[in-house]
This record gives sequence, structure tokens and C-alpha cells, in this order.
Amino acid sequence: MAIPPYKAPASTGYDIVIVGGAAVGSSIAYWLSQALGASASILVVERDSSYEFSSTALSTSAIRQQYSNPINVKISQFGIEIIRGFAERMAPYFKGEPAPNLGFREHGYLYCCSPEGVEAARARVDLQRSLGAHTLFLEPGLLKDRFPWLNVEDLGGGAWGSRDEGWFDSMGLLNGFRRAARAAGVEYIDNAVTGLDVAGGKVIAARLATGQTVSCGTLVNAVGPRAQQVAAMAGLSIPVAPYKRYSFVFSSATPIPGRMPNVIDLSGTFVRPEGELFLTGNTPLDDGPADYDDFEMHHEEFEERIWPALWHRIPAFDALKVQTSWTGHYEYNMLDHNGIVGFHPEVTNFMFANGFSGHGLQQSPAVGRAVSELIVHGAFQTLDLSPFGYERIPRNEPFLEEAVI
Repeated sequence: MAIPPYKAPASTGYDIVIVGGAAVGSSIAYWLSQALGASASILVVERDSSYEFSSTALSTSAIRQQYSNPINVKISQFGIEIIRGFAERMAPYFKGEPAPNLGFREHGYLYCCSPEGVEAARARVDLQRSLGAHTLFLEPGLLKDRFPWLNVEDLGGGAWGSRDEGWFDSMGLLNGFRRAARAAGVEYIDNAVTGLDVAGGKVIAARLATGQTVSCGTLVNAVGPRAQQVAAMAGLSIPVAPYKRYSFVFSSATPIPGRMPNVIDLSGTFVRPEGELFLTGNTPLDDGPADYDDFEMHHEEFEERIWPALWHRIPAFDALKVQTSWTGHYEYNMLDHNGIVGFHPEVTNFMFANGFSGHGLQQSPAVGRAVSELIVHGAFQTLDLSPFGYERIPRNEPFLEEAVI
């Protein structure tokens, strides 16, 4: 893939070096800059500032509260708070220009549920509602009344997020965090970390593709699907790898009336409106680790698997035409599909912010704040993300999330 020309850093040493400047890395940079101001030097190293192949740019840019773990629900609730107030929060950094309006489309998620899965689905809804979410469980009749275009014959019902779920502008979020961080003095460079120097149980320096070496007080790994590459530079290992996801935007000869949510079918296929068009994707059959630079498209996934699932669930989707498509990467945590957040116990200034398994964009506001708290205060101050700590990885103790798409 084409990479912009690399640039050298302005200094030879920084208090904090963040490797990766997409949504998670830039959120970390933003929250650190808010907490530390000019009292700390912060460098963000981003290998491709066009973000063309970043998971942020290639994501489906959605947020939900329908999780089985309370901490994931709370993370998304904070994300919604940030999304709703983003333009106001960012206004001071845009000085006369319009601040990013993230265009939040509050259509909700609709999880289709099999008859056998009703009990578990109801339990998840009860959990979410106990935490303040607005999820509703709809039995087949009520589901058909609300969404008459849906085939409910083989369903036991559906869980619908009636508020605070939907989709938004991913690059608006990234660009806002990035601009605010830079305005506060954070330095961004187009470069790649090619090695780390470790001594005395700490990362003491990062080596760059342009030949420079920069010393650092703290090293933050926020490179998304390339997380294991950076971990290995410090002699560490995490079970995170790129997993390909294919996205298709299509037109339908028959429109879908009303306010269509993001429908998650029993097959794992999802579909939602995208203006006059529709966006869809699924978990491919060949799901497994991919090469870091493998963005080859598999168009047959739509014809062979996605369209039949769509037509079964939404019979109006009998005449479809793909308009555009792309391949993105999940930074997939193969242990438990949840993020890894926190310092390594032996390389004590190496911070993980990795493995969000397709949830990184929606979780980036809370993760950025949490990483900042750990660096600045040595402990979480708001949401306790300790279940995401690295320590569970070598113990092989999954912190499982049932609601994975």
C-alpha cells in the first residue's frame, strides 16, 4: 500500500510516545493533553496519516449498548455522551470553523433472537436496562408490528435499542480528537516505529523508520491490528491479529419504510440504511488471521452468503445491486474479543490499548480517558477497566463478551 513520506520528530525524547494515531491513539492523546497540558511532551507516531487503511476509516462506525458485560455497556454510555456533545467539546479548537458534527443516526440495533435464545436475550436486556440502557425485548408479534418488513417466522423475538444506539462519522471523531490534541501541544509525525530498546524492565527508546531514536518515559501501543508487531519489539506477546471484514453498500429496488435499525440476523449478517442505500456485512467463512497488508476483497461473500440471509430476513430485499465495497481489519483479540488495557507487569512503562475486536471506535472515548488516568494517576479514576488488564492474557482467563458481531 502507498505510505506518505515519513517525517522526523522535533525532539530526541518525549515523556509519552503513542504508537498509532487513529481513533484510540488520538483519543489517548486528547485525554492526556487535557490532563497534563504543557507539563508533558507527547509524541504520536502514525505510519499513514491519510488513515486510508486504518480500522477507524474502514469501520462501519456504529455504537451500541447491547452487550453482556456491564463494563462494555458503561463504556458505550460514555461514548454516547461524547458523541452527543462532540461539537461543543471541540468548538474551542476550531476557532471560527464549524466543529465536527458527528451526524449521529439514532436508529438503534435490532438483535434477532432464535426461539432457543429467548431466555439469554431477555437476561441481557434486563442487565442492560438495570444499567440505564433503553433496550426492549419484543416478542415476534410486537416485532412484526414495529418492523412490518421483517420476517419473524423463525424468530423468538428481538432486542431493540430504542435510544442511544446507532451510527456516526468515524473520521469526524478521529479528526476532532487529533486536532484538539495538537492544539494542546501534542506532536504528530508520519513515521513508523521499527524497534524498541528495553533496559531495566522499561522501554527506554523507540527507533523510527527514518533512522532516529527517541527516548520515552511511557510507550503506548495503540496501533490497532498491528498490535502484536509492536508488542514483539519489546519482547512481549498478545493474541491480537488482523481479521478481515468485508463491507458492501447496495441499493434495493424496494425501499424499506420507516426508521430502520441496524438489523443483526441470526446468521450474523447485519444490515442498516445508509442514506438511500444500505450497508451490510457478516463474519466470513474464512475467518482467521490475515496478513497486515491484505485488503483483498472477496465479492463472492455477498452473492453466496450475505444476500440469501438478507432476503430471508427482509423479503423486500429481492432485487439488490452492490454499489461499492471495501475490506477492513478487526484488531481481533483471539482470547476473548475484549480489549487489552493497562501496563505490562514486567515491562512496566509499556501500555496496551489493543484488541478491541471491532469495538475500538465506539470504545475509543472511554479507553482514551482510562489510559490517560492510568498514566497520570496510576489508577482508574472514572470507569474501572481493570477486567481488561493484560494479566488475564498469560493466565489464559478470558473475560468473555457474548454479544460479538
